Amino acid sequence: MKNLGIVVDVAKCTGCYSCFLACKDEYCGEAHPGHTLAQPMKGQQWMNIIEVERGTFPKVKVDHIPIACMQCEDAPCVAAAENGAVYRRDDGIVMIDPVKAKGQKQIANACPYRVIFWNEAENIAQKCNMCSHLIDGGYKNPRCVELCPTGCLTFGDLNDPQSEVAKLVAAQKPTSLRPEFGLQEKVLYVNVPKKFVSGTVIVKETDMCAENITVALKGNGVDRTAVTDAFGDFWFEGLENATDYTVEIAHKGFKNISLKVRTYRDVVIQEIFLEKTA
Repeated sequence: MKNLGIVVDVAKCTGCYSCFLACKDEYCGEAHPGHTLAQPMKGQQWMNIIEVERGTFPKVKVDHIPIACMQCEDAPCVAAAENGAVYRRDDGIVMIDPVKAKGQKQIANACPYRVIFWNEAENIAQKCNMCSHLIDGGYKNPRCVELCPTGCLTFGDLNDPQSEVAKLVAAQKPTSLRPEFGLQEKVLYVNVPKKFVSGTVIVKETDMCAENITVALKGNGVDRTAVTDAFGDFWFEGLENATDYTVEIAHKGFKNISLKVRTYRDVVIQEIFLEKTA
């Protein structure tokens, strides 16, 4: 039996909104009988891009996270619906029946991801259904996956070990966007941004950027090194939240440096001055 899902590689998303526009093109003003009513032009984002800004000036990073219906196996919307108005197909796609769901606003309110939208004009909840009408018609991919220019989205049968999406799951071990929900989501993520520690190393006597300096980060089972670039900058990505780490520099001819940091937020050490030994 098929188990359709998507793996989202956040590192590949550039925020181009091609997926968003592809979804609008497919559904705005276009009802697909038996699958969904038309999507309104405004107020609904069945595929949306969340912009995440990290760090502080002058070291700021911006990531983009595509968000759609997570096709949860343990879906709160299914439990909230009456008369089977929301159901899971044999291939795993969660569907909102465009007839039975009329007037059931609790369906939209049940989603913890807030990706089910209420259509006031039609008095019905609506969401992404992985372009089920196209999949049933023989399409290999939903429109968002088809139009993604960077390969950020990979769609397929999670139960088929030969499918690209199953191979990706085996290789990269993706997780749900909010594992604490415990909903067994079928839209999974890799390279979701975590906390980072960065800084700039400067030679005190010359006030020049210190290039090719090895910086170590230790703590919480982490023992990593980075080398400063031409601007004296170093970065450590993928760190856990609210965790203690130590930044260390031991460079020949200079005094050792040890700084303790805690990742309540991204840590930006503006200036670390290397002082020559006597």
